[in-house]
Amino acid sequence: MNTPWLAQELFSFGKFSLQVGEALSFCVVIVVTLLISKFLRIAFKRLASRQGVIEHTSAYVIGRIIHYIVLFIGMIVALTALGIELTELALVASALGVGIGLGLQGLVNNFVSGLVLLLEKTVKVGDFIELSEGVVGEVIAIHMRATWIRTNDNVDLLIPNSELVSTMVTNWTMSDKYRRFRIPFSVAYGSDKDKVRIATLEAAKNVQYTLDSPGREPTVWMNGFGDSSLNFVLGVWVEPEQVKRPTALVSDYLWAIDDAFRKHHIEIPFPQRDLHLRSGFVADKPTE
Repeated sequence: MNTPWLAQELFSFGKFSLQVGEALSFCVVIVVTLLISKFLRIAFKRLASRQGVIEHTSAYVIGRIIHYIVLFIGMIVALTALGIELTELALVASALGVGIGLGLQGLVNNFVSGLVLLLEKTVKVGDFIELSEGVVGEVIAIHMRATWIRTNDNVDLLIPNSELVSTMVTNWTMSDKYRRFRIPFSVAYGSDKDKVRIATLEAAKNVQYTLDSPGREPTVWMNGFGDSSLNFVLGVWVEPEQVKRPTALVSDYLWAIDDAFRKHHIEIPFPQRDLHLRSGFVADKPTE
């Protein structure tokens, strides 16, 4: 079927002219490329989960790399569909190089940093991290420009990939899912220290996710003398799923410690001040 409208010229620039058919071909190639990329990633993810030979994080990394490769090949095919030859693509690449030097270095920096994160695996999908600003959350996805982090308040943050590479990041679950938390607390002066240890360890064992395996038993340290209190720290190892809930975890242990102290009649300290009156203080004379 003859379709002369496909050969209609949209615009021309020097020796280059763009026809309707070429523009449509470009759009079709881009759409097909995105669909192929999505299909390959879903198929690979399902295959990896069924076979069980590739862990989740590795499957995610391979899937992202497949996505980038397919996009690169699809872009070359799409540009070829526009009638641009490979020699002309070299000129386009040089122009992109100038653009990168002028204003796209931030975008390229984030893209390369994202590849570094994917290949190094220092920050992976599913990790619980803490940024230098004090923000904590779980890594949901590592995209081309930014990393998607979700906090425990269900707030989604997009952190530039270059920031995760160039600044200090605390990864709570990088190599080991188990972690020890330190819970500070205080008791009043005069309290029996052995009784405090017994009550605190009893409180720790009453929290259901406390680990008590060899080498990971709950521990109580005395770490200082306060103005009105003896200061202690409870060290506890917890199950992996609780590591990502630090606020609720601290609350659970403080709640259990308070219940144990009430049971064992251990006093919680409160601020106290002694008032000393100097000698020579003259009281008012009684009136006659």
